[in-house]
Amino acid sequence: MTVDEVITLGQRMLEISLIVGTPVLLTTFIVGIVISIIQAATQIHEMTLTFIPKILATLLVIFVLGSWMFIKLVEYTKQNFQYLLSIVK
Repeated sequence: MTVDEVITLGQRMLEISLIVGTPVLLTTFIVGIVISIIQAATQIHEMTLTFIPKILATLLVIFVLGSWMFIKLVEYTKQNFQYLLSIVK
């Protein structure tokens, strides 16, 4: 295995991580910003007010997009195993 192959595998791993993680992270970020704006406008600074909506939004996104995320990860794993098998032969 050459250095270029290792770099390509690492790059692909980071791409898949970014693709799969972006919906959850983006949703949590947007919900956090909205809750922060509401807290600033109403001057209610309750800690549970920030965590519960984020958790619920995250669970909703995982419920809606979880199968797509799982399919992406399974495809990536299959590609890696096929690549490893091609190296061994």
